[in-house]
Amino acid sequence: MIKRLLGSMTSRIFLILVGGTIISGALVMTLADYERKDMATQIRSRHAAEKVEQVILTLEEAPLSSRATMAGILEKSGVRIDMSNSTTVIGKSNVTEFSAALAHIFGGTRAISAYEREAADCPVRSGEPKRADEVRHCQTVITTLKDGTPLRLDVAYREAPPPPLRGPFLYNIIVFLLGISALALVVSYIATKPLRHLASAAKDFGMHIEHQPLPEDQGPVEVRDASQAFNSMQSNIRNHIQERTYMLAAIAHDLQTPLTRLRLRLEKVGDETLRAQLVADLTATQAMVREGLAFAQSLNDQEHFERVDLDSLIEAICNDAADAGGEVTFNGDGGKPVMAYPHALRRCVSNLLDNALKYGRFAHVSVKREAAKAIVTITDGGPGIPEDQLETVFQPFKRMEGSRSRESGGTGLGLTIARIIAAKHGGTLRLSNMGAADLGLVATLELPIL
Repeated sequence: MIKRLLGSMTSRIFLILVGGTIISGALVMTLADYERKDMATQIRSRHAAEKVEQVILTLEEAPLSSRATMAGILEKSGVRIDMSNSTTVIGKSNVTEFSAALAHIFGGTRAISAYEREAADCPVRSGEPKRADEVRHCQTVITTLKDGTPLRLDVAYREAPPPPLRGPFLYNIIVFLLGISALALVVSYIATKPLRHLASAAKDFGMHIEHQPLPEDQGPVEVRDASQAFNSMQSNIRNHIQERTYMLAAIAHDLQTPLTRLRLRLEKVGDETLRAQLVADLTATQAMVREGLAFAQSLNDQEHFERVDLDSLIEAICNDAADAGGEVTFNGDGGKPVMAYPHALRRCVSNLLDNALKYGRFAHVSVKREAAKAIVTITDGGPGIPEDQLETVFQPFKRMEGSRSRESGGTGLGLTIARIIAAKHGGTLRLSNMGAADLGLVATLELPIL
């Protein structure tokens, strides 16, 4: 199922469009999230630097007696103030957004150092949960007030959390994916529609040579070019087959008149043995001419395609053969009717049945349905055919040696015509032996149930 799905061009285009869009969307969202985090980091760093500036300026303007009180108040906002000359800091001092913002605010007027730390002793804002094992982030600033008092500030600093997968966000994602899938499905359907038309036309042309040509003024340039090429190919094949068919029909038709005159003249031959032999040869030649005409007709039949009750058709053929003295049995369980050319299908089955009765002691015909196919089998009691020649007998005028030879009658066109007719119906015809080449032959005709 998956292999068949991936083998469809519509599915491939759909998957490429949807997959490409999803990957592109994921990249865009990743870049947007990176930019969001970078922007948030810059804003928080500048905000923290401005807070440090406000704290330093406030402490410098405040009396010494009130600085401790102010430090307690500021610690509730996530800023710890230490004026006990504690300058030991474990962390890394490098250029960050925060240090760059401090340098921009104070310029070169104040000696100031900034450290980025991850430690359990980093302060937290008032009201935020504080766990004993939590590793928090903070920025530590070491500087000196203008009166020479050493100052250490620990400023709470938290990374921006990723946005939660809330209802509106998920809803937007689902709507986006559904929209992209619908658009990809429409695009893939439109893109492959000309190919489906071309495949359908090729299939119909294989079943009926007079199929209508494709329109050459619809679709993009590539589709119009493909339609013109297909129509040209169809016309050339049709002309070639018609020329060959007309030639074969003309030869077979023109031979009938001299053969008839020849038969009349043979009646005047005095030697009865010689006359009988000549008449037999002439009869075989006339049979070949008739088969040639039938062969030409099978290649260029203008019959209409219609619904046919396969069981009734084959049962009627079997009854006719039984009335003519043949040992025929029939078992029909085909179920649904099939779409077929009635006269052509009758000729196909008749040829197979005649072949079975001619070379076998009997013929058993059965019709059954398997999935979307109707299967007709004709089994005879003859000697069968060597395995390496089961396909060879379908060639025109090909006949077997021994009991399945022209000595038993026939021209070598019956099976050829039968296979041509089966192919016109979109079906298949094959031969097989019943276990061994001397136990009987089985002809299997498979027809699609449309």
